[in-house]
Formats: sequence, C-alpha cells, structure tokens
Amino acid sequence: MLSLLSDENFNGDIVRGLRLRQPSLDLLRVQDVGLREIDDPAILAWAADNERILLTHDRATMPDFAYERLVRKEPMPGMFVINDRMPIRQAIDELLLLVDCSEQAEWKDVVLYLPL
Repeated sequence: MLSLLSDENFNGDIVRGLRLRQPSLDLLRVQDVGLREIDDPAILAWAADNERILLTHDRATMPDFAYERLVRKEPMPGMFVINDRMPIRQAIDELLLLVDCSEQAEWKDVVLYLPL
C-alpha cells in the first residue's frame, strides 16, 4: 500500500472519500503533522524524510520544487498532481487505482499528473 501525504490546500472531499472507500489507507494531511502554512520545499523534505507520496493540486510551483530536489540528487518519494477541476469521484477512483495496483517504490522520483 502507498503512504500518502496531502498538501495543505488539497480538496478535503477527496481525502474524506478516499478514507471512506478505503479505511486502512495510509494517508496523512499536512495539517495533521504540524506543517500548516509551511513552504513547499519544507513539505517536500518532510514527505521525503517520511517516505510519503505527496498529493497536491498545485501545478504552478510544487512540481518545480520536486524537480529541483531531483537535480540536487535529494530524495523525492513521488508526487501526484491532481487537476483541481477533475470530478471528485474520478479523482478518488484514480487515486485508489494507484494505491491498489502499484508499489511505493514505483513512484520514487516521479511526478504524475492526474487524470490518467
């Protein structure tokens, strides 16, 4: 199972839907781990230190920070960038497909844009 971390502004309805559909899901929110209002590089560093794939809607800056980590040869456990215009049900379905059908190591150093 994948270990996930949702960004501060990630849609709470998606988080709730994921947890309802898969109660055993290993998903933390930035708010749950004391990272509220922390800058993006610090969130990515925490995700790397804790081996969690980041869920974000932030297409503007977050992927660039992830690629900067890769250029500096710093760990980056993966990032799923979910289009914020994507229907909630579709986002939940696609994320659960990734959770159920892949392994954590497959997403190391990968930035994946959803929808698939």
